[in-house]
Amino acid sequence: MKLVTAAIIQNEGKYFIARRGPTEKLAGYWEFPGGKVEDGESLSDCLQRELEEELGISSKIGAVVITSDYVYEHGHIQLVAMAAKIVGGKFNLTVHDQYDWLSPSEILKLNLAPADVPVAEFLLATNPKKQI
Repeated sequence: MKLVTAAIIQNEGKYFIARRGPTEKLAGYWEFPGGKVEDGESLSDCLQRELEEELGISSKIGAVVITSDYVYEHGHIQLVAMAAKIVGGKFNLTVHDQYDWLSPSEILKLNLAPADVPVAEFLLATNPKKQI
């Protein structure tokens, strides 16, 4: 099983979401951005690194919000979604081709990566204006 992080970045009740580019695994699927944890790397360090590499942003990582297990045809993952805040940088998409700020109900209408669905459902079930 691969351990994967995902960022829950909120701004005024909207959440950051990005679509995987056409040459990537899960191309065309929307996701809460993040990536695979490398050997010896903490969850926070992984998420900070991935946000810098994939989006060009610096971040402050908070607590784990929810985890989701999913078995894709390429393997089993445990997705660890963590609160995150953008603290610097300018968006530069490298593995995504589009991004948006949406409410949880809007996110659930997208072609969302299956492992990310429980994260969006959790956000919808909680107060969307509550800072996490």
